Amino acid sequence: MKPLLLSMLRPRLTGHVFGSALFLWPRVTSTNDVLKEMAAEGAEEGTVVVAEEQTAGRGRLGRAWLAPPGACLLCSLLFRPRLLPTHAHRLTMLCALAAAEAVEGVSGVRPALKWPNDLVIGAAGRWRKLAGLLTESGVTGDRLDFVIVGIGINVNVTAEDLAGLAPDATSLMAETGQEADRAALLVTLLDRVEERYARLKAGENPHAEWAARLITLGQRVEATTGTERLVGLAEGVDEDGALLLRTPDGGLHHLRAADVTLAPPVP
Repeated sequence: MKPLLLSMLRPRLTGHVFGSALFLWPRVTSTNDVLKEMAAEGAEEGTVVVAEEQTAGRGRLGRAWLAPPGACLLCSLLFRPRLLPTHAHRLTMLCALAAAEAVEGVSGVRPALKWPNDLVIGAAGRWRKLAGLLTESGVTGDRLDFVIVGIGINVNVTAEDLAGLAPDATSLMAETGQEADRAALLVTLLDRVEERYARLKAGENPHAEWAARLITLGQRVEATTGTERLVGLAEGVDEDGALLLRTPDGGLHHLRAADVTLAPPVP
């Protein structure tokens, strides 16, 4: 599998904001951790950290993110947006859409989105996880100092290696039967992020497009938070990304963070 090389990437990102400061590491704890340290030291918006291997990659809810060395796209992007902290999830939305478009453009595979931050392949009930996002913010009062969006995509992960990652994991190689160009995937991803971020700064909310691609909506789901377990219909998402879950008693719950799976059929 071809390694990622700065000498190949930088010429393809000339004139970009995202990737103008591009750092490629062979091995880090996690790209989010590295970029958070850089953000605290004043790194500029558009800084991107990429790694071939993570020793302590993280997903949502403290889960480990496992990835075979050199087989995935592991990167984190730094934003310094003029947004309220409550609007930070809009950056997750636009990055998820950009990642889905990049995957489709490079491989022909069209992922759906699973609330709140996964790219999946397949129909409802038979989801295979291709990628995940992890967003972390630095906040002072009511001001966002920075937002970091980490993206991990299973690219050239073999079927044998997928078995050791997660029961529902997939990769572009598994879906297409051929190796994908990780450099092209990264460049396309940053192209799409840059375009979508410009639209966000111009006042466009990615909510409607993001919601339209969510495979979770319209499904009977089980949502587990730190304090409760809810079962109901995933009716929609609000403009800042909260899942609107309608329980059988008619109550409408706004969930900003939860572990969501399909609920078993009603007997």
